[in-house]
Amino acid sequence: MDDLLARLRSGLPSEALLTDPDVMASYANDMASFCAAGAPAAVVLPRTVEHVQHVMRTATALRVPVVPQGARTGLSGAANASDGCIVLSLTKMDRILEINPVDRIAVVEPGVVNATLSRAVGELGLYYPPDPSSWEMCTIGGNIGTASGGLCCVKYGVTAEYVLGLDVVLADGRLLTTGRRTAKGVAGYDLTRLFVGSEGSLGIVVKAVLALRPKPPRSLVVAAEFGSAADACDAVCRIMERGHTPSLLELMDRTTVRAVNAMANMGLPDTTEALLLAAFDTPDPAPDLAAVGDLCAAAGATEVVPAEDPAESELLLKARRLALPALETVRSATMIDDVCVPRSRLGAMLDGTAAIADKHGLTIGVCAHAGDGNTHPVVCFDPADPDESRRARTSFDEIMALGLELGGTITGEHGVGVLKKEWLSRELGPVGLELQRGIKRTFDPLGLLNPGKLF
Repeated sequence: MDDLLARLRSGLPSEALLTDPDVMASYANDMASFCAAGAPAAVVLPRTVEHVQHVMRTATALRVPVVPQGARTGLSGAANASDGCIVLSLTKMDRILEINPVDRIAVVEPGVVNATLSRAVGELGLYYPPDPSSWEMCTIGGNIGTASGGLCCVKYGVTAEYVLGLDVVLADGRLLTTGRRTAKGVAGYDLTRLFVGSEGSLGIVVKAVLALRPKPPRSLVVAAEFGSAADACDAVCRIMERGHTPSLLELMDRTTVRAVNAMANMGLPDTTEALLLAAFDTPDPAPDLAAVGDLCAAAGATEVVPAEDPAESELLLKARRLALPALETVRSATMIDDVCVPRSRLGAMLDGTAAIADKHGLTIGVCAHAGDGNTHPVVCFDPADPDESRRARTSFDEIMALGLELGGTITGEHGVGVLKKEWLSRELGPVGLELQRGIKRTFDPLGLLNPGKLF
């Protein structure tokens, strides 16, 4: 331990190295339930690429594991410390290095907060689409590590589609540059995409080149109430089948709607079984909103209410963004699932989740990026009650099994981390898992980067 701290201090400013046990404990875990966390030997807050390289060279020399972290808003335990590790918190590397309106790119450090970047490019008439619900807190580095999505995925896609290039510090301290700044480029294997979603297990992202788009008009939203989740999912299928491209297509079940109302007095309809929100950000959204409203009515909507202006639309979107925080108030803890299924199986996913909730006597609210089939069943439970905690974990696993049975995936945007590592092998199969482990060994032969995560 003394040798480790001495070597770290030799290449770091004093304020970048934290060793107080109480302070280090605050860096031990992210926001996931049921994920073990260890006690780090040190926490480092680098400000430069050279600081990160020094940490990795030290870690390699002494065979000390390193756990990279962003804002710790993750929901899978991917940022949890392991015993005796160096926690490498990248939140101080938070500079926007460049915004180029001609090339439509931004160059940023990993600690830049998503909302900060979005507002900065917005001032220049540009748009960075990925917008996780935690966008006011989460960092670009964390978004890259988990391949985050957000509310706008149905039209604009996920983080992986906006990462053009990366600077990555490898396990041995070497600096690797991947990708490009150009709109096109196919030189060699796509190492950039390999790092996106790797959860800090292959290298430390220290700079990212991100694609931007022209800023769209402010969206208008139509809200549709349904007497059943099945009818709402039928409406989703009709909307997508008819070729509509909403900028947002989100679903909240009855449990979620009531939780949001209880938390924020939003005035949402408590009597509905499912609320579907569809938004369009085209120059003239009225025809699309009307057409989607008609499709919702044909699917059995009990009421269709178009927002009259952007302010009313923003209020509805605020309600959707509050879904997860609101469900966290139902009981003292939550487990947030992240199962993505084909859109055509969305109704079966919601019905199956409701049956699992009834079977285990639990409250499970579901909010979903319905346009791309990404559901977030939220299991509410009391961690002080051992039996309820057991039932919560069992229901969580049954929901993931249901997703796989329906042709889906165990994670659409939250990552694997610790929480879902047992399920990753089931989804990938033995050949896929063997190849992924081989990739890990190529980049991190000593197994120092974020050990115990993914597999």
